[in-house]
Amino acid sequence: MDVNRKKLLVVGDRVLITPEQGEDRTRVGLYLPPAAVEKMTVQGGRVVEVGPGTPVPSPGDIADEPWKGSESKPNFMPMEAEVGDFALFLRNASVEIEFEQEKYLIVPHGAILLIVREPGGQHEEDEELRW
Repeated sequence: MDVNRKKLLVVGDRVLITPEQGEDRTRVGLYLPPAAVEKMTVQGGRVVEVGPGTPVPSPGDIADEPWKGSESKPNFMPMEAEVGDFALFLRNASVEIEFEQEKYLIVPHGAILLIVREPGGQHEEDEELRW
């Protein structure tokens, strides 16, 4: 993600999320005190950036001669979350950061409970090609 020529890169199996605004209100419109909001275990937000995934060793990396250097590039197990998805995740697993006066949450992919994707996303196009 580029912001003012600075590039924010997410590493590993982590996802960068913009937290959902207005979570300090109930469905009826009542304001919740900060202590009540902090006790919530699940939070939602929009996925802004996704890391490459979990690194997986290549089958060729297991060599009979371990002293030889490996020049193969790392392989990654892809993640299900994509940029633009809405994700529900475990609040306690996230880390809040501020970058260029914007608040973001870094969430491990394993802490994501649910993904809501708009029709026409990347995965749906891939599934259509397979059939």
